[in-house]
Amino acid sequence: MIDESGDLRMARLQRRSRLGAGLSVRAFVPNAITAAALCSGLTGIRFAIGNDYERAVYAVILAGVLDGIDGRAARMLKAQTRFGAELDSLADSISFGVAPALIVYLWSLHQLPSLGWIAALAFAICCVLRLARFNSRMDMLDQPHKQAGFLTGVPAPLGAGLGFLPLYLWIASREPIFANPVLVGVWMVLMAFLMISNLPTLSWSRMRPPASLRLVVIALIGMTVAALWLEPWWTLAVITIVYLALIPIGISAYLKVRRRVPRTASPAPDAAPSAHGDA
Repeated sequence: MIDESGDLRMARLQRRSRLGAGLSVRAFVPNAITAAALCSGLTGIRFAIGNDYERAVYAVILAGVLDGIDGRAARMLKAQTRFGAELDSLADSISFGVAPALIVYLWSLHQLPSLGWIAALAFAICCVLRLARFNSRMDMLDQPHKQAGFLTGVPAPLGAGLGFLPLYLWIASREPIFANPVLVGVWMVLMAFLMISNLPTLSWSRMRPPASLRLVVIALIGMTVAALWLEPWWTLAVITIVYLALIPIGISAYLKVRRRVPRTASPAPDAAPSAHGDA
């Protein structure tokens, strides 16, 4: 009995060791940030249920900020793992797909019970489909947009921000036209298809300003932060519109790059996969 008990105890210790080895201490930090982003997105739904739409939007924006931080933390700590990539995609699907869809539905689309719900579903489903497409292509060699330094479609966090544009304008002006459920529903469907489209969009690496304009860009960033404190909703609306204006510019830039650089397959990345930042 003593030997049998010792064997059982050893087996339990070995099993705990294997389970503990699945997530290193370095990987704990970025995954904890991802979990915080998920909780923030879900809390946005809770605020919307209580008709507190301003705090609901703030919660999703906070989720977007945390989503940007977790990827950088993973790269800095060299803690990019398949587990982190999958957790990030699942969190993004809720924070930037399900949460915005429900917030906008509770705010405006509920006035059209059937069509409004279909528009909300379209947004949530397209966000999930985008993330699934991103994950399925993670190990693919032939990705023309990625090889040229572009993204495919609008990233999920930015898609959530675009979907909120009517809500930004309504909070800023209280004009009922911006809460019209028909217009809001059409807008949500259009933004949903932008997320799953094959349009090349600018990545952060493509938005690096030339050396001659960097001081101007620093000044603009400073003024934008000040504007976010003073007039947050108008500023968010302007930022959203500016990003929409950059989409045709990104398409034009991609076409120029494709004409200049022949299409070649890039080697598979050495690092562990990570969905942070580009999904």
